[in-house]
Amino acid sequence: MTSTHTQVDIVIIGGGIAGLWLLNRLCNQGYYAVLFEQGDLGGAQTIASQGMIHGGIKYALGGAFTGASEAIADMPDHWRRCLKGEGDVDLSKAKVLSDHFYMWSTQSITSKVTSFFASKVTRGRVDAVDKKQRPPVFQDPAFNGSLYKLVDLVLDVPSVIQALADNYADRIFSIDWQQATLQQHPDGSVKSLLINNEQQSIALCAQQFIFTAGEGNEALCAMLGIAKPAMQRRPLKQVLVKHDYPYALYAHCMGANPSPRLTVSSHLCTDGKTVWYLGGDLATEGIQLNDDELINKARQELLDLFPWLDFSRSEWATLSIDRAEPKQKGLIKPDKAFAAKADQSSNVIIGWPTKLTLAPNMADEVFSLLNQASIKPQPPLAIEALSSLQQPAVATPCWETLFPQRNDSSNEIT
Repeated sequence: MTSTHTQVDIVIIGGGIAGLWLLNRLCNQGYYAVLFEQGDLGGAQTIASQGMIHGGIKYALGGAFTGASEAIADMPDHWRRCLKGEGDVDLSKAKVLSDHFYMWSTQSITSKVTSFFASKVTRGRVDAVDKKQRPPVFQDPAFNGSLYKLVDLVLDVPSVIQALADNYADRIFSIDWQQATLQQHPDGSVKSLLINNEQQSIALCAQQFIFTAGEGNEALCAMLGIAKPAMQRRPLKQVLVKHDYPYALYAHCMGANPSPRLTVSSHLCTDGKTVWYLGGDLATEGIQLNDDELINKARQELLDLFPWLDFSRSEWATLSIDRAEPKQKGLIKPDKAFAAKADQSSNVIIGWPTKLTLAPNMADEVFSLLNQASIKPQPPLAIEALSSLQQPAVATPCWETLFPQRNDSSNEIT
């Protein structure tokens, strides 16, 4: 076995939206950055996202905007620039599912939602939808609520992951932690990432190591004895319903809470059917229910909200997700992206975007820390050794994996 010492500027560990966005930003700025992922790219929280890139309006229904407003308000425009190939990363190959999404209320809370949005319409971010302009699913006479269109957008998340990965495919590698470890100096800083395989041993050194592994950050910090920043998990249990209706819907239904009662995103499966992916309060409260109970609750929600649709022949599935975030008092939801230096390792940064929308904001936070530490691009050393490492695939979305594939000609499950 040969042994190689390799030097780069930045090592990123974690290949979800946070790590991939950051890799693109760093490489675009001249840093020799590399990324390591132990599974599939985007294989946890990112691939489970509904893909809605919003400016925070949905969080403001309960009153004044929070501290998240400053960070999140410009995010849709930021993403749009990137989708045009004009932003700080190139997302021109990513797919846009919708250039807007809707927010609606049932008749019982129409006045509350109407008065709130009336104050926002003049800002150009929200438009009331005339009856003649309603999407097909809301054309039925049985719909008696209020409907608004938000000038935000919805992305096909697998295509976003693929686009970011393709931009710097030669900087992305698989890692097996059975064959790799982080070595430390006596002062706690990281000396190198030691990678062993059948052919060689690579000691990879860097000016900075950045953990963007979602809930995997917890294990990485434990490996190095890092206590802060600490992590929290906020669990969700979402429902997916696969049906025959040709309705693509991207919308939030507002209920009695400031958060959406139900969030619906639509995803086309390879067999031609559509899946509605259900989030909102249904997913937050669903953690207290078993699968059957949650599916029954979801059925009732759709019956209440769409009584003109028949979901009796649909397929149902659930998906449990832990949202990994920086620890907050009372386990409340963080209001913006987060990145901070590790308390006991001077060359380690820990980051969580907290939501898909804020991935660019997390990268900004990292760049601020790099500038404070005066970390600049340097010539890499012996990087050809990395070419022997394998590369991870893009994760398969849950709406493809959770439902059995059927042979329509024989009605057999394959």
